Order: sequence, then structure tokens, then C-alpha cells
Amino acid sequence: MKFVSWNVNGIRACLGKGLDEFMRFIDADFFCLQEVKAQECQVDYNPEGYFKFWNAADKKGYSGTAVFAKREPLSFTRGIGMDLHDHEGRVITLEYENFYLVNCYTPNSQDGLARLDYRMDWEDDFREYLKGLDAKKPVILCGDLNVAHNEIDLKNPKTNRNNAGFTDQERGKMTELLANGFCDSFRYLHPDLEGAYSWWSYRFNARANNAGWRIDYFIISDSLKDRLTDAVIYNEITGSDHCPVGITLDI
Repeated sequence: MKFVSWNVNGIRACLGKGLDEFMRFIDADFFCLQEVKAQECQVDYNPEGYFKFWNAADKKGYSGTAVFAKREPLSFTRGIGMDLHDHEGRVITLEYENFYLVNCYTPNSQDGLARLDYRMDWEDDFREYLKGLDAKKPVILCGDLNVAHNEIDLKNPKTNRNNAGFTDQERGKMTELLANGFCDSFRYLHPDLEGAYSWWSYRFNARANNAGWRIDYFIISDSLKDRLTDAVIYNEITGSDHCPVGITLDI
């Protein structure tokens, strides 16, 4: 099965920049989108052959996630069951016979780390949510997780140390998640590949210079590692400040 994740930075804008063409070309079994910035009723988009699932933020034009799936799930859940975290449309969970698919848009710690304390609460609660799912069946987590885990995962680690997305605290939470039975699929297959990024600032010609960050992930349960056959970054796709990422699993 082929899974693709993309922070589209506004689905309506991205539809005008090739989203539908990309989806048709890749023909994945699952497309997971983050930062859709819209409610389902605002978007007239119904790709043939897909069931669609939305989780919009209470605040209009902000955050939000969507999943387009060729297979109908056993169940569909918005959020993680905690009122503190479930007003920004950040999580969709689809349950299938052999796995859970979790689409996530992790909160950004923001300039000046104004939201870092909340981010730490989120990380702990979300990790427990994932562990609860993993105790039942394997988990495939994807999305914009808003952290570059290691120095290899961004172009300029020294000058970005302790900026949002590359604080010791955020990186430590990713390490903790991986230590609890999960695997970074891209690094599992490409442990030493440099220059592999999924987000670039719109400033300073960052994308042209490949001065980016890898903050978009597929994190899978350790029990699925042997079923992982491919992990890719579609860095040629330019419909957003992020590019899509994907995996193929024999599942």
C-alpha cells in the first residue's frame, strides 16, 4: 500500500497549484493532508475512488487536517479525546483491520517559543494516545510534526539551535516517541542521506538553495519495519512551502 502525506498550506490554494494532478499521478491508497485551512463545506473536491475525512479547526482558516482513502475504515475519529487539544483540527485517526492510520499536524512552538509549554503537553498526551493505539494494532503516523529530529534533518543546525522546531525539548520528545516502539521510516531506510528536506522558508531563496528542514514524517510501529519497502520525499512538487512525503508498506 502506498501512503502520502502533505502539508498543503491551504487546500484551496494548493488545488490551484497542482494538488489534484499530483494525487492522480501518484495514485496512492491514502492521502493525508495537513494545514488545510478550510472546512469540508468550503471545498468542492471529491476525487474519484476515495472516501474523504475532515477535521477542521474551530477557528476558520486555521490548521485542519483531511484524509482521502481508497479503503473505507472500520472507524473514523477526530482528535485524541482531550478537550485541551481537540479544537484545532490536528488529528484524524482511521482504523483498519490490521492497522491504525493517524494523520497529525503538530502545533508549532511559534516565534519566541511562545507556545513551547503547550507543545510539551501536547507531545506527552499525543504519545500516550499513540501508545494506546499501538497496544491494540500497529500504527502508521504521518504528518507535519514540526520538528527536525537530528542535525542531519536541516541545512543549518547550528544557527537554528533552540529555534522553534529545533529546540532540545522538541527533539527530545521525538526521541522519546521513537524509544516507545516507533520508527522514523525515512531514516530507517536512509540513515545517512543528507540534504533530504520537506519544508523550506519562503525567504532568502531557501528552496532554490535547498536550505530546508525535514519536519514531515511517517512514523510507524516497530512491528511494521520489516514491511516497509520504500520511503520517499517528493521534493520536486512545489504546490506548498512543504513537499509531499510517502511510504510503501507491504500490509
